[in-house]
Amino acid sequence: MNSIINESLINLTLSADDKKTAITQLAKQIQLDERLNDFDAYLEEVFRREALSTTGIGFGVGIPHGKTDAVKIPTVAFGRSVEGIEWESLDEKPVHMVFLIAVPESASSNAHLKILAALSRRLMKEEFRQELMQSKDEASLLSQLNEIFELALQK
Repeated sequence: MNSIINESLINLTLSADDKKTAITQLAKQIQLDERLNDFDAYLEEVFRREALSTTGIGFGVGIPHGKTDAVKIPTVAFGRSVEGIEWESLDEKPVHMVFLIAVPESASSNAHLKILAALSRRLMKEEFRQELMQSKDEASLLSQLNEIFELALQK
């Protein structure tokens, strides 16, 4: 089974001034990892969802997501921005960590909800958020993130 996230889906130096650029950059990483059937259709779905309500949940975190058949397998890309990205977040603060979720429409109907719930639970812990911001390399982040996502989908 392919992991939901791997090192090529982690960007510790995301350079984006706005959420549209950040989402597009991370979606390109998902595309390069050959996890999308249709890049444009996936991006369109993420932006459609983003227009409904912000995915900037506070604590410097954004969790944009799209559920569409443009996605081959459940995937999460992670990006980190030291400078911060304007996101129209619930707490009106910039986003420093972005989790872009991509789930096939045909996946179990609640796969993206399980991923979101597991991630949100962990992100409530300041210690975890600090680890994400201070991690020096993709490998150290990867083991923590894989554990969260694999447990989420087993439930």
